[in-house]
Amino acid sequence: MAQTIHPVDEVLPAGQMLAVGIQHVLVMYAGAIAVPLIVGAALKLPKDQIAFLISSDLFACGLVTLVQCIGVWKFGIRLPVIMGVSFAPVGPMVAMATSGAGITAIFGATIAAGVFAVLIAPFFGRLMRFFPPIVTGTIILTIGMTLFPVAINWAGGGRGAANFGEPKNLMIAAVVLLAILLINKYLKGFIANISVLIGMAIGFAIALPLGFVDFSGIGQAAWFAPVRPFAFGAPTFEIAAIASLCLVMVVIMVESLGMFLALGDLAQRPVTRVDATRGLRTDGLGTVIGGIFNTFPHSSFSQNIGLVGITGVKSRWVVAVSGVILVLLGLLPKLSNLIASIPVVVLGGAGIAMFGMVAATGVKILSKVDFESKNNLLIIAISVGVGVIPLVAPTFFAHMPAWAGPLTHSGITLAAVFAILLNALFNRGRSSDEVEREIAAEMPLSLRHGDTDVVAKE
Repeated sequence: MAQTIHPVDEVLPAGQMLAVGIQHVLVMYAGAIAVPLIVGAALKLPKDQIAFLISSDLFACGLVTLVQCIGVWKFGIRLPVIMGVSFAPVGPMVAMATSGAGITAIFGATIAAGVFAVLIAPFFGRLMRFFPPIVTGTIILTIGMTLFPVAINWAGGGRGAANFGEPKNLMIAAVVLLAILLINKYLKGFIANISVLIGMAIGFAIALPLGFVDFSGIGQAAWFAPVRPFAFGAPTFEIAAIASLCLVMVVIMVESLGMFLALGDLAQRPVTRVDATRGLRTDGLGTVIGGIFNTFPHSSFSQNIGLVGITGVKSRWVVAVSGVILVLLGLLPKLSNLIASIPVVVLGGAGIAMFGMVAATGVKILSKVDFESKNNLLIIAISVGVGVIPLVAPTFFAHMPAWAGPLTHSGITLAAVFAILLNALFNRGRSSDEVEREIAAEMPLSLRHGDTDVVAKE
């Protein structure tokens, strides 16, 4: 009897994989290039060096995405996870830059923090019993809520833009969103799977004659430019910088663990403790690779969960194609400049759908929770309430010690910490064995004696 291939392991026709893979890249692209732009500006680097940081960033993102999706030795969760440079360490890295630490010190701290994350990943994998649906759902709901301001600012024309909120900006964003909705409503199959790509193409076509598209820089960009390791010199290792980024990696891993569990639920492949450890190790490996290839700490990008939910395409091989595209973008500056010319208003229309789907996934996970219990309602209420503090009052924790910044500036981490602690207080904690048995019960029969047995031998 032929064994049924799980949707996560399904290899789609080449054309479909390319189209959906491009969608994943477009959704994460703006976030991926934002960090090198911010840190490069803080370091007062010239434009050509900032451009090189962006190319290095895309190249490293692609390499680590391939490891995460395909799996290499004890690395890679083998789910449709796209990797990117995390926003969590931006504050500490900008502080390093303004305090006089050179870029080689930032890269050295990045490498050291990545090694630290690889070493502690097995410990984090054992924390799964603290992530039942009430915790995971709350974290994913908060992730969606923290992403909403990004999409809304894009739709308005970009934070600080002189024409922010003008009717033509809102019109383009609305057309993109409407196109995505109509395609999902009236069309099926492959076309519905690339609804975001089609919606963005329509928005781009409208934005072009209206003067929104800026092609400057494409002509001057090289067709091919290699990404050299340690291009800025040998890394230097400063204790204070390393300690700061190690703390940030703990924050990143808490967020990633919640995201892995949510994606496993969405893809109908429950994440085991060993799976989680492999995924978290790859966050660390990606951070090491980032420091070597002139970029910064990496994490699993949460915004792409929404794309999996909208398209229904769960194949990890599709996201592996995205990894190949990112590597090529890193090596082909002219092509990456072309992608960067997509107006933010177009991204805004798609972002509202994408990030809304992330929040909706959190609500779906929370539907498994017993809401007859007042304690469970209280856990969610307090955790989400604390999680939105950095959104509604960015200076709320301004007088806290600097070392607390990675925790207090991240609504996702605040929500995760409160949800874990409150759940441990009000509900009985489950053992690791109970979690493993529960996951095995949810897992399709065709997988129980397949790939999972091989992975469990680790």
